[in-house]
Amino acid sequence: MASTFGHLFRITTWGESHGPAVGVVIDGCPPGIALAEADVQAELDRRRPGQSRITTQRAESDRAEILSGIFEGATTGTAIHILVRNKDARSRDYGEMRTMYRPSHADYTYDAKFGRRDWRGGGRASARETIGRVAAGAIAAKVLRERCGAEVVSYVKRVQDIEAAVAPGEVTRAAVEAHITRCPDPEAAAAMEQYIDAARKAGDSLGGVVEAAAHGVPPGLGEPVFDKLDADLAKAMLSLPACRGFEIGSGFAGTRMTGSTHNDPFYMAEVEPGARRVRTRSNRSGGVQGGISNGEQIVIRAAFKPTATILRPQQTVDAAGNEVTLKPRGRHDPCVLPRAVPLVDAMFNLVLADHLLRHEAQTGGNR
Repeated sequence: MASTFGHLFRITTWGESHGPAVGVVIDGCPPGIALAEADVQAELDRRRPGQSRITTQRAESDRAEILSGIFEGATTGTAIHILVRNKDARSRDYGEMRTMYRPSHADYTYDAKFGRRDWRGGGRASARETIGRVAAGAIAAKVLRERCGAEVVSYVKRVQDIEAAVAPGEVTRAAVEAHITRCPDPEAAAAMEQYIDAARKAGDSLGGVVEAAAHGVPPGLGEPVFDKLDADLAKAMLSLPACRGFEIGSGFAGTRMTGSTHNDPFYMAEVEPGARRVRTRSNRSGGVQGGISNGEQIVIRAAFKPTATILRPQQTVDAAGNEVTLKPRGRHDPCVLPRAVPLVDAMFNLVLADHLLRHEAQTGGNR
């Protein structure tokens, strides 16, 4: 099973939803990066369950334990091992799933591939696996800030048909965290909260879109032909549970434009007294051209489907091929979008950190 992501900044996540613990091993983190458990915990707190009435009520504190790779408050350059113990797994809620396949879940496909599966909460297919990604993403974010000043801000852009009226360059982390939906548009956030709460009460679920922007990314990151920066970002986002679509820059909307209106014209900009560099007057490319960052803000969008587990009877089959009615139990998010925001942040940071280190290795840190 492919549980490893990245090349130079490389992570391996491990653990199951209802096992004793989950976590991550991080290889390739440069030495000398200031790091404490509190840095990781801040991001895990954004991802953890039970944050509000519109998220799953599984009661997990998700406390990070850094077991290796840190000495005297900084990274050593060796492998960093982070563990988070599971405390509130209720495997009895999944008894029916031992033999039944939940619609739109990985139950059947895991059986088809491995011939067996961990039916307790989905095992490795559970979104609880993403704890390791978020922990590693917190460290990747520190690497980016220290080495190039780059920062990623992700937020809920749309839930079902309610869309935030914000532009990527205008959104701050404080605005994202100001509402339980993690939508920075107060009016849209209030409407989203009502929609999600109504779906929860009806035993149903909703989907939507997370938008993210990376600021301060230097030009030159990306490894054509097959490891293009945008291709790796797409793989990263589509590897997240429930993610079903990816766009960068103009995305699919660009197909409705002509070349003359879609192209981003170049010009020489004075970035500081006596220093000039190439800029683009528009950013329909989303900060990446030819698979390489161009120094503009990198803007992506990730689409998430409605949560597959809903508290309504559904028709399915069991492992013996009998048609049955499934009556799910358990604690699930009626909409994954609010808790998907830190996941998108993490994967975005992991890709950028990996490509930054690859670029530095090729150029010696110089262009």
